[in-house]
Parts: sequence; structure tokens; C-alpha cells
Amino acid sequence: MNFKYPLILASNSPRRQYLMREVGFSFTKKSPDADESFSADMPVVDVAAYLARKKADSISVEGNEVVITADTVVILDDLILNKPADRTEAINMLQTLSGQTHVVITSFCIKDINTTKCFSDRTEVTFNALEKSDVERYVDQFKPFDKAGAYGAQDCLPRGTNPCSDQEMEFLTRIGRTDLAEKTFTSPEVGTGMRAIKKISGSYFNVMGLPIHLVYEQLENY
Repeated sequence: MNFKYPLILASNSPRRQYLMREVGFSFTKKSPDADESFSADMPVVDVAAYLARKKADSISVEGNEVVITADTVVILDDLILNKPADRTEAINMLQTLSGQTHVVITSFCIKDINTTKCFSDRTEVTFNALEKSDVERYVDQFKPFDKAGAYGAQDCLPRGTNPCSDQEMEFLTRIGRTDLAEKTFTSPEVGTGMRAIKKISGSYFNVMGLPIHLVYEQLENY
């Protein structure tokens, strides 16, 4: 997209940066100055939107700049699985997700000098039953300590599969990037990852950290 305003992606996530570039956006990266704390009384389904808005509020906007912030949460049985603090916590998280269906919610905000608008997407992800040895190998090889739930969707699907929703495929076809999902998968040179994901119901890119088809749609409104 030939976006005509200065675009700022306020995110340290390499996955979000990658997806934005791959669909054609040029942007300046900034780090949001906001902690990721939230009230224990807050409904878990509201946390991602709260944190995305908190990040947006930490970024000042000048002139015709447009800022994007985002946050992703992994929810299992009304419990949020945050980024693991260490190897042990990452292994425990993945063993907890083994054989279960969990929810991934990514919220993103688009802010200009006048308004801040926030949007959310929800995906259900079902894991296969995982062997502890496979979990340990994955954690040691991929070190998923910067990922909510201790995994990256792009690491956990066999090559040759198409995890995208119909809505995502329509979007990718429209912009001529039907190769994007496969391109995100872990390359053989890095490793084979872990075939953890059995089923995705909803947006694949949402699980990666940004429902890029929805971001693109909203930015087209500018």
C-alpha cells in the first residue's frame, strides 16, 4: 500500500515488524513507554485491548503521523499465559497447553493527532498432545521467551500446510501475497520447530501477533 502519511509502528516485536513490511508498509519503529501491568480484576478478554491502548497513550503524535500499537494475550481456562520468564516456565506453559484448546487475542490501536481507535481479533488454537522431550527441544532451540504462551505459531506448523482463514486468503490474494503464510514458517536451516498446532480457528497472523488483514483494512480508510 502506498500509505501517504508518516507511519510509526510502536512495537518491539520482530513478527509485527515483519508482517507490516511484507504487506508493503514503510514505517518508523518506536518502543512504547508503557509497562504491561493490569488489574487482577480485569476480565482476561479485555487485557489485550487495555495494554494496546496503554501503549498508544505512551506515544506522542505530531502533525499527520499515524501510530500503530498492539498486544497479544494467550488465554487458557480464563488464565492469561504471559511471556515466560525462563526455561522452566516456558516448558511448564507448553505442557499446560498440550492437548488443549486455547484462545489468542490480539488488539491493535491506530492513533492520529485527533483520535485513537482500537480493534481486536480472536483465534482459537488447538494443540496436539506434546511429548516433554519435544517441548524441551523446542524451548532450547527457539528460546520463545519473548512470546506469549511460550510459542510462535510459525514454529509449530508443518511446512506445506495453509493455516490462514478464508478472510486472510482473500486479503492475501487481493494484494498478491498468497505466499506469505508459507514464507513465515520456520526454515529448515533453523530447525523443524515443533508440530504442536493441530487446528487454528480464525486468523493465523493474529496468533503470530498481528491480524495484518484487519490492520491493512483500517489503514486503507486513511
